[in-house]
Amino acid sequence: MTTATQQRGEFSLGWKVLLVSVLGVAFGASPIPFNVIGFTVEPLMDEFGWSRTQILIPITIFGVIASLLAPAFGWMADRYGVRRVALFSLLVFGLAFAAIALTPTSDAASTLYIYYGLWVVVGLVGIGSTPVTWSRAVNMWFFRRKGLALGILLMGTSIAAMIVPQVASWAIANYGWRAMFAIVAGFPLLIALPLGFLFFREPTPDERPAEMKVDGGRLTGVDLKTALKDYRFWLIWFSILTIAFAFGGAFINMVPILGDHGIDSATAADVMTILGLGILSGRIITGLLLDKFWAGFVAFPLLCLPAISSYLLLGTDSSFLPAAIAGFLLGFAAGAESDLIAYLASRYFGMLHYGKIYGMLYMPFGLASAASPIVYAYVRDSYGSYNPILTIAIFMYVIGGGLLLFLGRYPDSFPVPDEAEPTRAAVGAA
Repeated sequence: MTTATQQRGEFSLGWKVLLVSVLGVAFGASPIPFNVIGFTVEPLMDEFGWSRTQILIPITIFGVIASLLAPAFGWMADRYGVRRVALFSLLVFGLAFAAIALTPTSDAASTLYIYYGLWVVVGLVGIGSTPVTWSRAVNMWFFRRKGLALGILLMGTSIAAMIVPQVASWAIANYGWRAMFAIVAGFPLLIALPLGFLFFREPTPDERPAEMKVDGGRLTGVDLKTALKDYRFWLIWFSILTIAFAFGGAFINMVPILGDHGIDSATAADVMTILGLGILSGRIITGLLLDKFWAGFVAFPLLCLPAISSYLLLGTDSSFLPAAIAGFLLGFAAGAESDLIAYLASRYFGMLHYGKIYGMLYMPFGLASAASPIVYAYVRDSYGSYNPILTIAIFMYVIGGGLLLFLGRYPDSFPVPDEAEPTRAAVGAA
């Protein structure tokens, strides 16, 4: 069998699962909260008089809770099957996100805590609808074209970045910010969930690529304890932490940052769409490069791109073109980073305990993405400008990308596991 035939074989077997997983990522808890929270700043300030920092705290609440639970959801996906975990989490995430529409109109102080409480629920239930689960299934269908498949999978966040901000801006303008949460919740509940129920599953042992299994079709890989003793795990961990902190605050605060440049909400939504196109480009190009070159050489230049974005966003230039370029480069690097998390977890540590290991690597991504928006907002509230934190971010991108240059070669193989792979009845059944 030729290499080209083998590559076509992976896609011919797994394309339905991959397509549904793209929609699961797009309309799950990873991109949707981050794509709408920026549009709530002005309406919530107008209605309740809350500060930017107070308004963006929910994304920190959501991110911290979800990040701490990521290893647990990863373990459940390893143990009980990714289908059950992903679809159940998608359902309850959609319902919890829609429930934010029920935020009362009473006293601003009491309403703030109710609003925060609703976001707590979103964090508790949403993490199973993120790439923590979807990427496990895709990694089990693909090996020779793993980079491209993961790039296609994570195009879901690009789709969200291109569609959700436009819908959020339209919904707030026409129906108010409360209705916006209910309208956006239709994406997971009415699109991703039904299609996932019909087509999303893990491969059977016979359907798995030969490179990731041993005799009997069992998966290979190191356990979490072994991974935690490996210096490469911590290089990846701290790289993710650094890049995500620099990126997360800029992404969430992009609409108010652009507002400081004299760019209105509708035009800011266009910039966010361009950012989504950048994410889309970053996904595919990074995936293709990872299939041909070592990850460190791919990662370093791509993860330095948002340093240019931070430079372009300094000051108060009201021109659309620099803002659009900054958005595209920021998105491109974000696409590259998300590809790298899933790719590096599987290539350096295998698939047997992928869910737990990916969950641990997702933790710094989620924590940094959750804390960073508040830091950006605090700097803006305290100094009247985002310039100080944007300047620091320039150096963080370069450091975070540089850490991956020290990873070394991929393992040629993994030890044959002593324990049996967890058995799950009807892997591909509904």
